[in-house]
Amino acid sequence: MAIAKKSVRNFLVFLSCNFLALYVGVQLMNDGPRTAWYAALNKAPWSPPNWMFGVAWSSIMLLFAFYMTRLVKNTSEAMRSVLGIYALQWLLNVGWNWFFFNQHQTKLGLVVIVSLCLLILMMMFGYRKKMAWNSLMILPYAIWMVLATSLNAYIVFNN
Repeated sequence: MAIAKKSVRNFLVFLSCNFLALYVGVQLMNDGPRTAWYAALNKAPWSPPNWMFGVAWSSIMLLFAFYMTRLVKNTSEAMRSVLGIYALQWLLNVGWNWFFFNQHQTKLGLVVIVSLCLLILMMMFGYRKKMAWNSLMILPYAIWMVLATSLNAYIVFNN
């Protein structure tokens, strides 16, 4: 029973941290997607509609909280290492909003998002043996990051 309580607590902590990242990211955007600067950019033809971003990120962060809860439970690696990777992911995720939308640094945003994408892919593939089918919970995050990276790259190379 103690393990179940610990898992629930871990899930709630990761879920809270994930949604805090979304909240902080939105605050750092400074109305980014609704600004004249963003509207004037030449965006990729495969850009999803704006409403999809909130739905996608909410779903991704819910699944990522489950993933991290299972990873913490399944890994024999130092917890510090796993939490360090998680913290770096958090900072990159939030930081991208600041660089891209707030500072209009699309090239630096691309560096940040490529780093985040590689980190998520590293987690997905690096922990796949320990996580087995649970690795599927990070797959939407990885797919979304590849898409987001392509959108950022398109803006860098076409504006």
